[in-house]
Amino acid sequence: MADHQRQRIHPVVVEAPPPPTMPLVPPGSSRSEKGSSNPCHRPPPLPLRHSHAMPPIMPLPPKKRSGSYFCKCLCWTLFLLFLLIILIAATATIIYLVFKPKLPDYSVDTLRVSDLRLNFDMSLHAKFEVNITATNPNKKIGIYYEKGGRMSVWYTNTELCQGSLPEFYQGHQNRTVLNLSLSGQVQSGSTIMAAMQQQQQTGRIPLDLKVKAAVAIKLGKLKLRKVNVLGECQLQVDSLSSNNLISIKASNCKFRMKP
Repeated sequence: MADHQRQRIHPVVVEAPPPPTMPLVPPGSSRSEKGSSNPCHRPPPLPLRHSHAMPPIMPLPPKKRSGSYFCKCLCWTLFLLFLLIILIAATATIIYLVFKPKLPDYSVDTLRVSDLRLNFDMSLHAKFEVNITATNPNKKIGIYYEKGGRMSVWYTNTELCQGSLPEFYQGHQNRTVLNLSLSGQVQSGSTIMAAMQQQQQTGRIPLDLKVKAAVAIKLGKLKLRKVNVLGECQLQVDSLSSNNLISIKASNCKFRMKP
């Protein structure tokens, strides 16, 4: 019977071991077998891994406004300056169109030599009498001749005599005749006297009559500040004999205004 019995072989199934699990408690920490007595106890957090994260961006400091403030001030200053120039130009244009200002004119009427002689110290003494006509050609502008005006007579580059202009007011389109007495003295005048006597033989002696008039312009009822009128008349006379009326052969006068 034992021979007839066959042994049955049952296959054995080998189970693979379970995969390893992460411990709930990190290494290095102790745990009681009975567990923690504190129900609120939490395991410590796992250490963070280092990552290549971007550094935090710091906010930029606010920009200073001093530069923009300076630019604004500069722009406003230039604008106001430009506006002021336009206003001045417009005012000057209006005044010119309304009043049409013109420079005063001067002409030499007569010239007389009262005295022209050499002294014992060889200085030259000269005294001239000059009649000039001052003309104001303006229709709406008056001229105040103030203190400080003068007239002088020159031979080449030497001043022979000089005198002051009177103070007066000249109205619109007015002509005023001025009688001026000029006197002066020149050191080392023998050379000048000899040169004038030599030119007197030709009948043409060059003289320069220079004018510096301190005037103030009157526009309507408004009196403006004082300015200087500078003038020069180049004369050609026939003689410089004392106490004789001199004949003016040629005259060329130019005038300009200076602040």
